[in-house]
Amino acid sequence: MHKVLIVDDEIFVRKGLINLIDWSSLQFEICGEAENGLAALNLIQLLTPDLVIVDIRMPVLDGLELIRRVTALGEHQPIFVILSGYPDFSYAQQAFRYNVSDYILKPVDEKELTATLKRIANIMNQRQLLSMTREKPLVEIIMESLVQAEPDDQVMTQIAHTLELPLFAPYTYVIVEFQDELAHREIDYLLPLQTVLQRYFHLERQPLLIHARDYNQYGFIVPPSRPNGQIDDTERMDYRKLLQRLENNLSTKIALFIGHTVEHLKKIVHSRTSADECLNYRFAAGFNGLFMAKELLDMSLYYFDVDEELHSKLIYEVEANRDEGYSNAIDAIFKAFQERYFAPGAVANTVRRSMIATINIIRQLEGTEKNLAWFEELLNWQRKYRNLNQLKHVFKNFIEEAAAYIAEKRGEKGEGNIEKVKKYIDGHFRENIYLKGIAAEFHMNPIYLGQLFRKNYGAYFNEYLLSLRVEEAKRLLRQTKKRVYEIAEQVGFQNADYFATQFEKLEKMTPTDYRNKMIDQK
Repeated sequence: MHKVLIVDDEIFVRKGLINLIDWSSLQFEICGEAENGLAALNLIQLLTPDLVIVDIRMPVLDGLELIRRVTALGEHQPIFVILSGYPDFSYAQQAFRYNVSDYILKPVDEKELTATLKRIANIMNQRQLLSMTREKPLVEIIMESLVQAEPDDQVMTQIAHTLELPLFAPYTYVIVEFQDELAHREIDYLLPLQTVLQRYFHLERQPLLIHARDYNQYGFIVPPSRPNGQIDDTERMDYRKLLQRLENNLSTKIALFIGHTVEHLKKIVHSRTSADECLNYRFAAGFNGLFMAKELLDMSLYYFDVDEELHSKLIYEVEANRDEGYSNAIDAIFKAFQERYFAPGAVANTVRRSMIATINIIRQLEGTEKNLAWFEELLNWQRKYRNLNQLKHVFKNFIEEAAAYIAEKRGEKGEGNIEKVKKYIDGHFRENIYLKGIAAEFHMNPIYLGQLFRKNYGAYFNEYLLSLRVEEAKRLLRQTKKRVYEIAEQVGFQNADYFATQFEKLEKMTPTDYRNKMIDQK
């Protein structure tokens, strides 16, 4: 696994880049982040990353100066990829003087970055195969080469001879994911996992092809002879037994993502690709930790955000600080994740959207999300929480804490203050007022305020405001000789024609007809 350091002064750019692609499927792992070049310089010396992806413009020390200093030090020399929001050829020229591998423009395109990483991974794997250092076992080096691309026949023959494996035989790539709620590599499971698998597959003398991936994942190739025979009807049962054996022996929650079986060892890259695709179904209902490509990959994933109604319901209940209300909303959202086969990116977008909406409310109240103990946990949930139950636990704790914090910050300006809002509208309806401005005045979210107002007074804000203005206009039409356009302006309308249209909608007659009717009744 090749180590990657991400360097950018914007936290959401770093997080977005980290979550943009499945790094482990390309044999990369994120080893660190830095917000400027100086911090990155220290981390490069400390972490010795193989690849550094760096923004070209940053405070303290920019990307080009960072590359220049690392080159001048002459110690550890990672590969550099430049990110830039500026399509300036002079920047590119300077970058390539320092042997920068690629120059990618923001916003980063997923396909472009993936192609760059594949090319860099191949370069690194070739270097490893040529050097054959003792830093990594030969089996891991061979494994990482096999799952990147189809080796040529000469290389495959050498690999098969070295490992004493048949070339033509059924092989399957399986991802073992440890769902222990710990950060990546906090516990290294490689050796104990290898021991359990070798015993399970009865590999006394034959090596097991296994390697470490990112996000507490390990990949291995199922050997040609399985303990219970290669029978399609019992394949899921066999993998279920394997899953139980692993969980019992390694004492933690585990999920298996099982690729398609291929008939030649050189084709294992295709099995690995299908196993990676199974990771996209991790939040789907009914698979209980066992995700098989042949069962999943024909099913359509959902790539969009959760329904607006569910999102609005959650935020409303958070503002109202009603435990039962936001708990039910969370249950409905996570049920949708499962039943509609939300892709991980869609789940992440929904979580991010809810976080941003909640944080905006907190900031409107002059609070800070950093006071929430669960903020960082939820912000970085993809590093530690790998199934829906774990995510739901973190998400609910964040929402519960945020709702209480919002209620505390709002104090007297909460739901009990809705009468003051109404009095404010009653006193200022002649002015150019609008819901968003009133919400800011009373430190409330406009959506929440609108729903709260309707709940208490049986009318939407705009309906109530219009009724006040029309009633005042009727009084002025009866008691004064002012022109219609003057009355319209006096009661808060910027356009006399619009005033007349709205008046007629409510009163079923024009302002002039109303005035004439009142005169006739005298």
